[in-house]
Amino acid sequence: MPLRETLAGALVMGPMTKGSNLPYRQLCVELGARVTMSEMTVARRLKQRRTSEFALIRRFEGEPFFGVQLASTNPAELAWAAALVEARGADLVDLNCGCPIDHFTHKGLGASLGRQPSRQRRLVEAMKTAVAAIPVTAKIRLGWNDDSRNYLDQARAIADGGADALTVHGRTRNARYRTRADWDAIAEIATTVPIPVIGNGDVLFGHDARALSASSGCAAVMAARAALIRPWIFREHASGEYRDVTGEERLAVYRRYVALAKAHWGGDEHGLARVRLFTRWHLDFWCRDLPRRPDGSFPSMQIREVDVQPRTPLEAVLARTDDAALDHVAECLVMDREIDGGALPPPGNAPREALIEAEG
Repeated sequence: MPLRETLAGALVMGPMTKGSNLPYRQLCVELGARVTMSEMTVARRLKQRRTSEFALIRRFEGEPFFGVQLASTNPAELAWAAALVEARGADLVDLNCGCPIDHFTHKGLGASLGRQPSRQRRLVEAMKTAVAAIPVTAKIRLGWNDDSRNYLDQARAIADGGADALTVHGRTRNARYRTRADWDAIAEIATTVPIPVIGNGDVLFGHDARALSASSGCAAVMAARAALIRPWIFREHASGEYRDVTGEERLAVYRRYVALAKAHWGGDEHGLARVRLFTRWHLDFWCRDLPRRPDGSFPSMQIREVDVQPRTPLEAVLARTDDAALDHVAECLVMDREIDGGALPPPGNAPREALIEAEG
Protein backbone atom coordinates (compact mmCIF):
# COMPACT_ATOMS: atom_id res chain seq x y z
CA MET A 1 0.00 0.00 0.00
CA PRO A 2 1.41 3.46 -0.85
CA LEU A 3 2.53 5.46 2.17
CA ARG A 4 -0.01 8.20 1.49
CA GLU A 5 -2.81 5.66 1.84
CA THR A 6 -1.26 4.15 4.99
CA LEU A 7 -1.07 7.57 6.61
CA ALA A 8 -4.47 8.84 5.51
CA GLY A 9 -6.34 9.77 8.68
CA ALA A 10 -3.92 7.86 10.93
CA LEU A 11 -2.87 8.72 14.47
CA VAL A 12 0.81 7.77 14.47
CA MET A 13 2.58 6.70 17.65
CA GLY A 14 5.66 8.91 17.70
CA PRO A 15 9.32 7.94 18.15
CA MET A 16 10.25 8.49 21.81
CA THR A 17 13.43 7.56 23.59
CA LYS A 18 12.44 4.99 26.23
CA GLY A 19 8.74 5.61 25.57
CA SER A 20 8.56 3.67 22.30
CA ASN A 21 9.90 0.48 23.84
CA LEU A 22 8.66 -2.74 22.23
CA PRO A 23 6.12 -3.81 24.91
CA TYR A 24 4.65 -0.30 25.03
CA ARG A 25 4.20 -0.37 21.25
CA GLN A 26 2.47 -3.72 21.70
CA LEU A 27 0.13 -2.17 24.24
CA CYS A 28 -0.69 0.76 21.95
CA VAL A 29 -1.36 -1.56 19.01
CA GLU A 30 -3.76 -3.55 21.19
CA LEU A 31 -5.43 -0.22 21.95
CA GLY A 32 -5.81 0.71 18.28
CA ALA A 33 -2.50 2.12 17.02
CA ARG A 34 -1.80 1.11 13.42
CA VAL A 35 1.39 3.06 12.68
CA THR A 36 4.19 2.87 15.27
CA MET A 37 7.74 4.22 15.42
CA SER A 38 10.88 2.97 17.13
CA GLU A 39 12.90 4.87 19.65
CA MET A 40 15.50 7.15 18.11
CA THR A 41 18.34 4.88 16.95
CA VAL A 42 21.87 6.19 16.41
CA ALA A 43 23.22 4.86 13.11
CA ARG A 44 26.83 4.82 14.32
CA ARG A 45 25.94 2.61 17.26
CA LEU A 46 24.31 0.15 14.87
CA LYS A 47 27.50 0.08 12.81
CA GLN A 48 29.43 -0.59 16.01
CA ARG A 49 27.16 -3.64 16.48
CA ARG A 50 25.91 -2.53 19.88
CA THR A 51 23.34 -5.03 21.09
CA SER A 52 21.35 -2.37 22.94
CA GLU A 53 20.94 -0.36 19.73
CA PHE A 54 19.88 -3.38 17.69
CA ALA A 55 17.14 -3.99 20.27
CA LEU A 56 15.60 -0.64 19.28
CA ILE A 57 14.98 -1.69 15.67
CA ARG A 58 13.26 -4.97 16.51
CA ARG A 59 9.60 -5.17 15.55
CA PHE A 60 7.21 -7.48 17.34
CA GLU A 61 5.30 -10.21 15.57
CA GLY A 62 2.08 -8.75 14.20
CA GLU A 63 3.16 -5.09 14.41
CA PRO A 64 1.02 -3.64 11.60
CA PHE A 65 3.28 -0.85 10.28
CA PHE A 66 6.61 -0.23 11.98
CA GLY A 67 8.95 2.66 11.24
CA VAL A 68 12.51 3.03 12.47
CA GLN A 69 13.92 6.47 13.20
CA LEU A 70 17.65 6.98 12.63
CA ALA A 71 20.00 9.71 13.81
CA SER A 72 23.23 10.55 12.00
CA THR A 73 25.10 13.36 10.27
CA ASN A 74 27.01 11.09 7.87
CA PRO A 75 25.35 10.18 4.53
CA ALA A 76 27.28 6.91 4.05
CA GLU A 77 26.67 5.81 7.62
CA LEU A 78 22.99 6.68 7.34
CA ALA A 79 22.66 4.86 4.02
CA TRP A 80 24.16 1.72 5.56
CA ALA A 81 21.82 1.90 8.54
CA ALA A 82 18.75 2.54 6.36
CA ALA A 83 19.51 -0.57 4.31
CA LEU A 84 20.03 -2.54 7.51
CA VAL A 85 16.68 -1.63 9.04
CA GLU A 86 14.92 -2.39 5.76
CA ALA A 87 16.55 -5.83 5.69
CA ARG A 88 15.38 -6.38 9.27
CA GLY A 89 11.76 -5.78 8.41
CA ALA A 90 11.02 -2.09 8.95
CA ASP A 91 8.15 -0.67 6.89
CA LEU A 92 9.61 2.85 6.91
CA VAL A 93 12.85 4.62 7.81
CA ASP A 94 12.85 8.13 9.25
CA LEU A 95 15.58 10.75 9.68
CA ASN A 96 15.63 12.48 13.07
CA CYS A 97 15.95 16.25 12.61
CA GLY A 98 13.94 17.13 15.71
CA CYS A 99 15.52 15.81 18.91
CA PRO A 100 16.19 18.88 21.14
CA ILE A 101 18.33 17.29 23.85
CA ASP A 102 21.74 18.89 24.34
CA HIS A 103 23.65 15.59 24.32
CA PHE A 104 22.62 15.03 20.70
CA THR A 105 22.47 18.57 19.36
CA HIS A 106 26.04 19.19 20.55
CA LYS A 107 27.06 16.33 18.24
CA GLY A 108 25.20 17.91 15.32
CA LEU A 109 22.37 15.38 15.52
CA GLY A 110 18.64 15.90 15.82
CA ALA A 111 17.39 19.48 15.74
CA SER A 112 20.89 20.74 14.87
CA LEU A 113 20.35 19.43 11.35
CA GLY A 114 17.55 21.97 10.95
CA ARG A 115 20.21 24.67 10.73
CA GLN A 116 21.53 23.06 7.55
CA PRO A 117 18.71 22.30 5.11
CA SER A 118 21.19 21.40 2.37
CA ARG A 119 22.63 18.69 4.63
CA GLN A 120 19.12 17.43 5.38
CA ARG A 121 18.57 17.05 1.64
CA ARG A 122 21.84 15.10 1.20
CA LEU A 123 21.03 12.78 4.09
CA VAL A 124 17.57 12.02 2.72
CA GLU A 125 19.06 11.41 -0.73
CA ALA A 126 21.54 8.93 0.77
CA MET A 127 18.76 7.05 2.52
CA LYS A 128 16.61 6.95 -0.62
CA THR A 129 19.51 5.54 -2.63
CA ALA A 130 20.18 2.84 -0.04
CA VAL A 131 16.72 1.34 0.42
CA ALA A 132 15.07 -0.93 -2.11
CA ALA A 133 11.39 -0.49 -1.44
CA ILE A 134 10.44 1.15 1.86
CA PRO A 135 9.52 4.85 2.21
CA VAL A 136 11.97 7.40 3.59
CA THR A 137 10.67 10.20 5.82
CA ALA A 138 12.08 12.87 8.13
CA LYS A 139 10.93 14.66 11.24
CA ILE A 140 11.74 18.33 11.89
CA ARG A 141 11.03 21.19 14.25
CA LEU A 142 10.11 24.69 13.12
CA GLY A 143 13.68 25.94 13.54
CA TRP A 144 16.36 26.42 16.15
CA ASN A 145 14.67 29.34 17.92
CA ASP A 146 12.14 32.07 17.25
CA ASP A 147 14.75 34.08 15.35
CA SER A 148 15.43 31.23 12.91
CA ARG A 149 12.12 29.62 12.06
CA ASN A 150 13.30 28.17 8.76
CA TYR A 151 10.73 25.42 8.55
CA LEU A 152 9.83 26.05 4.90
CA ASP A 153 13.49 25.79 3.87
CA GLN A 154 13.79 22.53 5.79
CA ALA A 155 10.57 21.12 4.35
CA ARG A 156 11.51 21.97 0.77
CA ALA A 157 15.01 20.52 1.17
CA ILE A 158 13.65 17.25 2.55
CA ALA A 159 11.04 17.00 -0.20
CA ASP A 160 13.71 17.79 -2.82
CA GLY A 161 15.84 15.01 -1.36
CA GLY A 162 13.11 12.54 -2.27
CA ALA A 163 11.40 12.00 1.07
CA ASP A 164 8.05 10.26 0.89
CA ALA A 165 6.57 12.16 3.85
CA LEU A 166 7.50 14.72 6.49
CA THR A 167 6.61 14.96 10.18
CA VAL A 168 6.59 18.43 11.72
CA HIS A 169 6.77 19.08 15.46
CA GLY A 170 5.21 22.52 15.82
CA ARG A 171 7.83 24.05 18.12
CA THR A 172 11.40 25.28 17.78
CA ARG A 173 14.30 23.47 19.35
CA ASN A 174 14.73 26.09 22.06
CA ALA A 175 11.04 25.96 22.93
CA ARG A 176 11.42 22.27 23.78
CA TYR A 177 7.89 21.51 25.07
CA ARG A 178 7.21 24.73 26.96
CA THR A 179 5.06 26.58 24.41
CA ARG A 180 1.97 25.68 22.46
CA ALA A 181 2.57 23.93 19.16
CA ASP A 182 2.15 26.25 16.17
CA TRP A 183 -0.34 24.42 13.99
CA ASP A 184 -0.61 27.40 11.62
CA ALA A 185 3.02 26.82 10.70
CA ILE A 186 2.37 23.10 10.28
CA ALA A 187 -0.56 23.94 7.96
CA GLU A 188 1.68 26.27 5.95
CA ILE A 189 4.13 23.44 5.39
CA ALA A 190 1.32 21.07 4.40
CA THR A 191 0.25 23.47 1.64
CA THR A 192 3.82 24.10 0.47
CA VAL A 193 5.40 20.68 -0.08
CA PRO A 194 4.06 17.99 -2.43
CA ILE A 195 4.49 15.14 0.06
CA PRO A 196 2.21 14.08 2.94
CA VAL A 197 2.76 16.00 6.17
CA ILE A 198 2.23 14.51 9.64
CA GLY A 199 1.50 17.15 12.29
CA ASN A 200 2.78 16.75 15.85
CA GLY A 201 2.21 18.72 19.04
CA ASP A 202 -0.36 19.18 21.84
CA VAL A 203 -2.56 16.24 20.88
CA LEU A 204 -4.06 14.86 24.10
CA PHE A 205 -7.45 13.41 23.10
CA GLY A 206 -8.69 11.58 20.04
CA HIS A 207 -10.86 14.50 18.99
CA ASP A 208 -7.79 16.78 19.13
CA ALA A 209 -6.14 14.69 16.43
CA ARG A 210 -9.21 14.70 14.23
CA ALA A 211 -9.74 18.45 14.54
CA LEU A 212 -6.09 19.35 13.96
CA SER A 213 -5.82 17.07 10.96
CA ALA A 214 -8.87 18.68 9.39
CA SER A 215 -7.82 22.27 10.11
CA SER A 216 -4.19 21.88 9.04
CA GLY A 217 -4.61 19.75 5.94
CA CYS A 218 -2.18 17.17 7.32
CA ALA A 219 -2.39 13.61 6.04
CA ALA A 220 -1.97 12.30 9.58
CA VAL A 221 -1.30 13.39 13.15
CA MET A 222 1.35 12.08 15.54
CA ALA A 223 0.86 11.50 19.27
CA ALA A 224 3.89 11.31 21.55
CA ARG A 225 3.35 12.42 25.16
CA ALA A 226 -0.37 11.75 24.77
CA ALA A 227 0.35 8.14 23.90
CA LEU A 228 2.27 7.86 27.16
CA ILE A 229 -0.35 9.60 29.29
CA ARG A 230 -3.43 8.07 27.65
CA PRO A 231 -2.53 5.03 25.50
CA TRP A 232 -6.23 4.48 24.76
CA ILE A 233 -6.14 7.70 22.69
CA PHE A 234 -5.82 5.43 19.65
CA ARG A 235 -9.24 3.87 20.38
CA GLU A 236 -10.68 7.34 20.90
CA HIS A 237 -9.31 8.45 17.56
CA ALA A 238 -10.64 5.40 15.75
CA SER A 239 -14.11 5.66 17.27
CA GLY A 240 -14.37 9.44 17.26
CA GLU A 241 -15.67 9.32 20.83
CA TYR A 242 -14.11 10.41 24.11
CA ARG A 243 -13.39 7.52 26.49
CA ASP A 244 -13.98 8.22 30.19
CA VAL A 245 -11.56 5.61 31.52
CA THR A 246 -12.11 4.77 35.18
CA GLY A 247 -9.36 4.07 37.68
CA GLU A 248 -10.08 0.35 37.47
CA GLU A 249 -9.85 0.42 33.67
CA ARG A 250 -6.62 2.39 33.81
CA LEU A 251 -5.17 -0.09 36.25
CA ALA A 252 -6.05 -2.97 33.89
CA VAL A 253 -4.19 -1.20 31.07
CA TYR A 254 -1.13 -0.70 33.26
CA ARG A 255 -1.19 -4.32 34.37
CA ARG A 256 -1.38 -5.36 30.72
CA TYR A 257 1.75 -3.35 29.99
CA VAL A 258 3.57 -5.09 32.83
CA ALA A 259 2.51 -8.49 31.46
CA LEU A 260 3.83 -7.56 28.01
CA ALA A 261 7.04 -6.21 29.54
CA LYS A 262 7.60 -9.43 31.50
CA ALA A 263 7.02 -11.48 28.34
CA HIS A 264 9.58 -9.31 26.55
CA TRP A 265 12.31 -8.93 29.19
CA GLY A 266 11.65 -12.07 31.21
CA GLY A 267 10.59 -12.85 34.75
CA ASP A 268 14.01 -13.55 36.22
CA GLU A 269 15.87 -11.08 38.40
CA HIS A 270 17.45 -9.28 35.44
CA GLY A 271 14.20 -9.14 33.51
CA LEU A 272 12.19 -7.87 36.46
CA ALA A 273 14.75 -5.13 37.00
CA ARG A 274 14.04 -3.90 33.46
CA VAL A 275 10.29 -4.22 33.94
CA ARG A 276 10.48 -2.28 37.20
CA LEU A 277 12.62 0.46 35.62
CA PHE A 278 10.31 1.01 32.67
CA THR A 279 7.10 0.71 34.68
CA ARG A 280 8.29 3.34 37.12
CA TRP A 281 9.27 5.59 34.22
CA HIS A 282 5.87 5.19 32.56
CA LEU A 283 4.10 6.07 35.79
CA ASP A 284 5.54 9.59 35.53
CA PHE A 285 3.19 9.98 32.55
CA TRP A 286 0.28 7.75 33.53
CA CYS A 287 -0.27 9.81 36.69
CA ARG A 288 -1.06 12.84 34.49
CA ASP A 289 -4.25 11.41 33.00
CA LEU A 290 -7.27 13.58 33.74
CA PRO A 291 -10.92 13.07 32.77
CA ARG A 292 -13.11 15.56 31.00
CA ARG A 293 -14.00 18.50 33.25
CA PRO A 294 -17.46 18.65 34.86
CA ASP A 295 -18.43 21.50 32.50
CA GLY A 296 -17.75 19.29 29.47
CA SER A 297 -14.49 20.96 28.46
CA PHE A 298 -11.17 19.11 28.25
CA PRO A 299 -7.75 19.52 29.88
CA SER A 300 -4.92 20.62 27.60
CA MET A 301 -1.35 19.45 27.28
CA GLN A 302 0.19 22.79 28.24
CA ILE A 303 -1.94 23.88 31.23
CA ARG A 304 -1.62 22.08 34.55
CA GLU A 305 -4.99 21.45 36.15
CA VAL A 306 -5.55 22.48 39.78
CA ASP A 307 -8.16 21.40 42.30
CA VAL A 308 -8.97 18.19 40.44
CA GLN A 309 -11.14 15.99 42.65
CA PRO A 310 -10.51 12.26 42.11
CA ARG A 311 -13.71 10.26 41.90
CA THR A 312 -12.46 7.20 43.79
CA PRO A 313 -9.65 6.32 46.23
CA LEU A 314 -7.90 4.39 43.45
CA GLU A 315 -8.00 7.40 41.13
CA ALA A 316 -6.60 9.51 43.96
CA VAL A 317 -3.59 7.18 44.26
CA LEU A 318 -3.07 7.00 40.48
CA ALA A 319 -3.11 10.80 40.27
CA ARG A 320 -0.33 11.27 42.82
CA THR A 321 2.99 12.50 41.45
CA ASP A 322 5.16 12.11 44.53
CA ASP A 323 7.94 9.53 44.61
CA ALA A 324 6.44 7.52 47.46
CA ALA A 325 3.20 6.94 45.55
CA LEU A 326 4.85 6.28 42.21
CA ASP A 327 7.29 3.80 43.75
CA HIS A 328 4.46 2.06 45.59
CA VAL A 329 2.25 1.74 42.51
CA ALA A 330 5.18 0.52 40.39
CA GLU A 331 6.05 -2.18 42.90
CA CYS A 332 2.43 -3.29 43.18
CA LEU A 333 2.15 -3.54 39.40
CA VAL A 334 5.41 -5.43 38.94
CA MET A 335 4.75 -7.86 41.81
CA ASP A 336 1.04 -8.18 40.93
CA ARG A 337 -0.23 -6.89 44.28
CA GLU A 338 -3.25 -4.84 45.18
CA ILE A 339 -2.62 -1.10 45.45
CA ASP A 340 -3.10 0.00 49.05
CA GLY A 341 -3.45 3.77 49.19
CA GLY A 342 -3.84 3.62 52.95
CA ALA A 343 -0.22 2.49 53.26
CA LEU A 344 1.05 5.72 51.73
CA PRO A 345 2.09 8.87 53.56
CA PRO A 346 0.54 12.18 52.46
CA PRO A 347 2.06 13.53 49.21
CA GLY A 348 5.42 15.10 49.95
CA ASN A 349 6.72 16.23 46.55
CA ALA A 350 5.52 19.03 44.31
CA PRO A 351 4.04 17.84 41.02
CA ARG A 352 6.61 17.28 38.32
CA GLU A 353 6.34 17.90 34.61
CA ALA A 354 7.55 14.78 32.86
CA LEU A 355 9.06 15.44 29.47
CA ILE A 356 10.29 13.40 26.55
CA GLU A 357 13.53 15.29 26.05
CA ALA A 358 14.75 12.97 23.30
CA GLU A 359 11.53 12.68 21.36
CA GLY A 360 12.40 12.37 17.71
